[in-house]
Amino acid sequence: MKTIHKLLMGAAFSLPLTLYAQQAPTLQELISSALQNNETLNQQVLENKFTKLDDEKLNDVFLPKVEITGKTGYMYTSAHISSPEIKVPAVPAVFPGAVVPEGQLSNNLNISGLSASAKAEASMVIYSGGKVKYLKEANREKNLSEEVMMQKTKDDVITEISKAYDQLALVYESKNVLDQSKKRLEINKKTADKALGYGLITPYDHKKIELAQATLDSKMVEYEGKKDLLITQIHLLTGIERERIAMIEHDLQPINYDVLNETVENRAEVKALQHGINATYFKIKAEERWWVPKVQAQTSLSYFGLYNNRISTSDEIFLGTGKKLDLHPRAINVFPMFTAGIGFKWEVFDGNEGKHAIEKAKIDKEILESKQKDAIKKLNLNLANNQTNYNIANAQIKLKEKARQIAAKGLEQLEKEFRYGTRTSAALIEAETDLQNAELELHTAIFNQRVSAIELMKSTQNLNPENL
Repeated sequence: MKTIHKLLMGAAFSLPLTLYAQQAPTLQELISSALQNNETLNQQVLENKFTKLDDEKLNDVFLPKVEITGKTGYMYTSAHISSPEIKVPAVPAVFPGAVVPEGQLSNNLNISGLSASAKAEASMVIYSGGKVKYLKEANREKNLSEEVMMQKTKDDVITEISKAYDQLALVYESKNVLDQSKKRLEINKKTADKALGYGLITPYDHKKIELAQATLDSKMVEYEGKKDLLITQIHLLTGIERERIAMIEHDLQPINYDVLNETVENRAEVKALQHGINATYFKIKAEERWWVPKVQAQTSLSYFGLYNNRISTSDEIFLGTGKKLDLHPRAINVFPMFTAGIGFKWEVFDGNEGKHAIEKAKIDKEILESKQKDAIKKLNLNLANNQTNYNIANAQIKLKEKARQIAAKGLEQLEKEFRYGTRTSAALIEAETDLQNAELELHTAIFNQRVSAIELMKSTQNLNPENL
């Protein structure tokens, strides 16, 4: 019983997953998967991490920095000593008084041994001259610019996926048109078979219907090729299984969109350039602070030791004594050597480096302002062009719908006349082809209208997947 219970529970939990795996993906799912699978967007996200790291580095400027250093090795030093006249008073029972004439006492003091030193030093920036504050603002604007450009990449991905999604629907609509045409031809072929038996049509007319059927079969093969190509494209863009993509059933419907008060000022390119201009403004402010003094607090603790050392002189210490200095102390240690205080750095003249950096930042700002003006002009032209294309696409749908109605009525009339033997199969097939073309052109017009509507939405940075 427990085994059966576990099997039933496992089946109950796996059923929703199985049903989900068998469902066709929605457009929103395709877009979400494509955004996660898009390498250009992923690269932009990674590059944006560099900007965020720069921001963290600026925040850490005022954190204390601690360094510990140490070294050991053999040390040897020699100092040359020349003394002026030295009067040495007499010391009873030791040596009589002596006079060392100036320049007579010339000696070398030698110190050697194994040295060791260690130092712990801590420092902290107290005031950066205001430069860090402006650099943080510049970095913040740079981050905003990169995030805005990510939105442009997202819009490009949405456009590509929605176009492939609509193309797949267009291919399916073409299949439906071909299926309906095939059914009509099969019915008309039966009529032609009877007419041929009665001698009402010639074998040549009968063969024309067979040729039309063969043409439809070749179009079916072409349809399968286009369908497989689109499924592969969507699979590569999203990573979703081909089997699920093949299950997509999407009816092409026109998109209604009106440009109200939106302008190209909302475009990602314009906003990104504006953030870039703001960033260069703060960069100029930061560079202008080059002359302001910087203040830093610093403290250190040091140790110095000399081991296995020897302190000696090359000649006697005092003339006439015959004694040279030759000491072998076991160790000499100097600890602690402690310092603490506040220092400042004031660059009164930096060789015009600060001036040149300011001028460069100003030129960068002017370049970005020029690019923004040029971008606004081009984007306004693009908006006008997309609005025109959208209006034309809407008009084309009405035209193609009227043509389809006329072709459908014409075929219906010719089918009746063909059954009564008053029209030839050539006229029938021509009318059938006209209806095929009219229906395909209507679906293509709807597809083109959706493409133009999406481009119009992008013109004002108002592309919303939910409206597709």
